[in-house]
Formats: sequence, C-alpha cells, structure tokens
Amino acid sequence: MRSLIGAIVGVFCLAVPAVAQTPAAIVEDVQGKVDGIAFMDYVAPGKIIKLGPKASVTLSYLKSCLRETISEGVVLVGSDQSTVQLGDVQRVKVPCDTNAAQLSERQANQSAATTFRTMRSDTKGAPAKLPTIYGVSPMVQAKSGSTLVIERTDGKEPTISVPLKSEIMEGGKFYDFAKAGKSLTPGGTYLAILGAKRYTFQVDASATSSSTPIVGRLLRLE
Repeated sequence: MRSLIGAIVGVFCLAVPAVAQTPAAIVEDVQGKVDGIAFMDYVAPGKIIKLGPKASVTLSYLKSCLRETISEGVVLVGSDQSTVQLGDVQRVKVPCDTNAAQLSERQANQSAATTFRTMRSDTKGAPAKLPTIYGVSPMVQAKSGSTLVIERTDGKEPTISVPLKSEIMEGGKFYDFAKAGKSLTPGGTYLAILGAKRYTFQVDASATSSSTPIVGRLLRLE
C-alpha cells in the first residue's frame, strides 16, 4: 500500500508544474493523521495531501463553492475540485461569493500565498455589488493587535468593537464571530473598520444562525 501511494504521489508530481499559484481552497477541518496542512490553511492547485488511515480533511473551493469531505487516500488539489486516489470524497455545493473570491492578476502576483476574500477600500464612482457573506457570524482574517470595528450602514444597530488579541484568534489570524457568540443581521449592510482602512460588505438576506461553512462567511481584512 505504501509503495502504491508513493507511485500515485509521483504521478501527481509529474502532472503539476512547480510554480507558485493563487490558493484554490481553504481547509475547514482536519481529522486524524494529515501531514503538511492544518485548520484554516489555504491550499493552491498542485498541492498533494496524504491522508493516513481513518484520517479526513474538509476542503472548500473558493471559485466553485464545492465543499469536499475526503477520507483517506491521496488528494491532488485542483482549481475547482480535488482529484482523489485510494480514498473517498463527498462533495456538496454551498453558498459563497464566487466573484469576491477571485483575485485580480495584480493581486495574485502580489500575494500568491494566502487570500480568499480581499475587499477593496471604499472608492468613488458607481456602486459595485458588495461582497456577501452567507452566515450571520463572519470569520474575519486580520492581523492580531489591531481593533476591529463593525458598523451597520443601512439601519440602527449597536457598533461592535473587538480588540484582536492573539489569544482569541484562531491560528493567530482569524477571529470567529460564531465562537465569540456575536452575530450580524440577515440582509444588513456593514462597514468594517480596521485601522485606517474601511471595507463594506453585506449579509445575505437568507443567512441564519445555524452552522454555516466557513467558506461562505469568511472576510479577509488585511
């Protein structure tokens, strides 16, 4: 079995050019022995993941909005979905903002390592479709040590102010509103303030407080 896995990895390596690429998916869960990745890591096309016996990983693809739960075997990360050998994969399409998940060419060249949703600061001109999250409790990626302020812009609602201390951040860089017991309002439009930067986003009108895949509620504010 070990030699077979080695052969499969070798084939995968030959099939994928060794170049830096923009991340295609985010790791939403890891169970058992899985080398080289951890919860909330971003993975690029060409990444090979080897799963030990009874191990599993959940990947959510940023472009296709496919959420894969993969058990055992060898995984080759693609641009829209994974190729899995000697294992089992279950796929489901989940609500996520595919437009906001895509990087421009310039952004991708500047940061090919880690990004999902990069929201631009407010600019003048015709209003564009706002980045949308599909859960009332966002997972916010930001640098620890700063203060995050969330203000509603289309109605009255108490302002949320969160000092992003390292001890409350997942992996030192994610603040989970769900874990903190905080939530926003379905259909609301919000301004996120982080230092001198301003970002606008909206919560989908059908968003609920039930468990929501991270890929649908992730906001990158750095």
